[in-house]
Amino acid sequence: MNEYPLYPELPDAGKEEAQALIDGFKKKLVDAAQEAIGILYTDVVVHIESDSWMNYRNEMMEGFKDYNNRKVQGEFDFKAIRKQIYKDFRADIINDLNQDMVDEIQALKTQLEIERNFNRERY
Repeated sequence: MNEYPLYPELPDAGKEEAQALIDGFKKKLVDAAQEAIGILYTDVVVHIESDSWMNYRNEMMEGFKDYNNRKVQGEFDFKAIRKQIYKDFRADIINDLNQDMVDEIQALKTQLEIERNFNRERY
């Protein structure tokens, strides 16, 4: 007795043709999957890793930049970090702070000159 009477059996030639279509579809599907996986590994994963690392780095930097976090995260950790940075980079920090001041003075001089010129032309 036929379990599915509305679906007749295919003749042998039809079965072979159907199987060939299915096999062709499988091959195309495998090829497409391999291409997609290849693109994922070569083009996408690199960005996922770098984005994750960048997000992690940014979170760490935000934590360090907010000096008030020393009260939340632990006075000891920030003291150790501060001490080591100061010990290893004292001269660089002083030079950077001095250069920051020079840059700020130059910006203020430029702003002052603009204001003076504006006032001269106005009166």
